[in-house]
Amino acid sequence: MDRNLAINLVRVTEGAALGAARWMGRRDKEAADQAGVDGMRKMFDTIDIKGTVIIGEGEKDEAPMLYIGEQVGAWEEADMEVDIAVDPVEGTTSVANGTPNAIAVIAMAPKGCLLNAPSYYMDKIAVGPKARGKIDINWPVEKNLQNVAKALNKSIEDLTVTVIDRPRHKDLIQQCIDAGARVKLFQDGDIASALATAVEGTGVDILMGVGGAPEGVITAAAMKCMGGEIQGKLVCSTEEQKQQCDRLGLDTDQVLYMDDLVKGNEAYFVATGITHGDMLKGVVYAGDDTAKTHSIVMRSETGTIRFVEATHKLRTKPDYAY
Repeated sequence: MDRNLAINLVRVTEGAALGAARWMGRRDKEAADQAGVDGMRKMFDTIDIKGTVIIGEGEKDEAPMLYIGEQVGAWEEADMEVDIAVDPVEGTTSVANGTPNAIAVIAMAPKGCLLNAPSYYMDKIAVGPKARGKIDINWPVEKNLQNVAKALNKSIEDLTVTVIDRPRHKDLIQQCIDAGARVKLFQDGDIASALATAVEGTGVDILMGVGGAPEGVITAAAMKCMGGEIQGKLVCSTEEQKQQCDRLGLDTDQVLYMDDLVKGNEAYFVATGITHGDMLKGVVYAGDDTAKTHSIVMRSETGTIRFVEATHKLRTKPDYAY
């Protein structure tokens, strides 16, 4: 795929972040999400791709924009045909409450290469490059922690496990504590928290627990770029969900490895911070009608990872939604 696409895509996540960040701490997550969707959708029209949204805001009758199956991009004859997974505001509650780790995010790969994951839950385990190949989602918690600690050349007492703070994880958290590991809870932001395991200096070593399945696919695209690893297993809470998985040919007992979630080695991952987090700074309004954004741009084919800091003159950006 065209290497210039990555830099062009960052303008799309910047648009979403600049829109959503206006709603930080205002206790209105629907408005924050809509502003992110509006900003992202407008900027997609400027990108030279034939893009189809396979993970987005919902089915067509549930979402007016960025719905599953929607075509985005310029769609010229010579443009590349790609699948796109989007989350204009990953962490709407974080934006509404003014808490960390909300991001605007896009994953992209050639047509047919992203798993069309239903909007269910997924049990996940994720680590950075140094612990790749040392985990197995079917192993006991303590064995995974021991292996990761050994791979990172640290004691298990110095290992930090990040887990989303939900009642369903009471037993998982206790198992981590009993094994001797440190536990860092987060309230929202599956993707940002998983990626923190692969970024030096965040202090996060491993993510474990049940979160969103679509977020698992997006995370896999990033991990392909970063050299980390994620494994997952779909979790169906109703018989109807189980039947839908059967229709899609998805086995809830199957371990979904990286190549199941994102096929091949051509993937892009782009994210822009909305609120401050472990990996990305949030949007800062700096006065004089300017705003600063902090983004990460990655391409799996080359392994290139760029952090992009940008200053935006807001009055010159009529295409961005506020």
